[in-house]
Amino acid sequence: MEKLKIAVQKSGRLSEKSLELLQECNIKLTNGNRKLISVSSNFPIEILYLRDDDIPQYINDGVADIGIVGENEMLEKNYPLTIYKRLGFAKCRLSLAIPKSENYDSLSYFQNKKIATSYPFILKSFLDKNKISAEIHQISGSVEISPSIGLADAIFDIVSSGSTLISNGLKEVEKVIDSEAVMIGKNKLEAPKRKILEQLIFRIESVQKAKLNKYILLNAPNDNLKEIINIIPGMKSPTIMPLVEDGWCSLHSVVPEERFWEIIDELKNAGAQGILVVPIEKMIL
Repeated sequence: MEKLKIAVQKSGRLSEKSLELLQECNIKLTNGNRKLISVSSNFPIEILYLRDDDIPQYINDGVADIGIVGENEMLEKNYPLTIYKRLGFAKCRLSLAIPKSENYDSLSYFQNKKIATSYPFILKSFLDKNKISAEIHQISGSVEISPSIGLADAIFDIVSSGSTLISNGLKEVEKVIDSEAVMIGKNKLEAPKRKILEQLIFRIESVQKAKLNKYILLNAPNDNLKEIINIIPGMKSPTIMPLVEDGWCSLHSVVPEERFWEIIDELKNAGAQGILVVPIEKMIL
């Protein structure tokens, strides 16, 4: 049977999040030690465990069909690959940073400066676009210490919380790109593998939608029912069932996570009582 080969990071936070997502999609993998390959026992995929910065090349060379990798790694390698799905985790940004004691007013600051980075392609593309001439020092690891040891005037690196910059006496001055985990592959896949990928993406989207919503049950006075329905219309419309007590009904619906507390306040003000909130495991529209 045809299998889809998926490359994931062999260790680290991106690896754990990738495997957790597959588990949430009810995909069971063998070989828990992750030496090289895991095979699913209930879905036609194989997992290849690789260095994250090698994944784009392995896909381009045809060793893997698709991969889960940081968008920054895909852009840096610059292979002709397609983003099939944005996964919403491992979010960060690639930014330029300088010593916090320096004054900064515009990109012209970087003219003729030395910049240390592990992402020379992305940085050069950005500098060329903005007509800035700078000396790029490509290094791997510990980019943030470059200014303090005199290797560079500035750095271009991944920023998440910014705490690493602060601890090394640096400040972020220009964001160049945002990045997150993405599912990438070649532009064209064979039909059987494309079908498996579509099935996988369908499962992923069901998991993602579930995380963005909550299932809510409440008791509502019939006199205020129209107002409460307007607050939580649901995916199409809420489910309404009469209660034994006259003048009351039970209402079931789905509310978006990002507006959850705002909606709860509106429901209470509209007379809703006995509000129960339940997490959603999967959500299929």
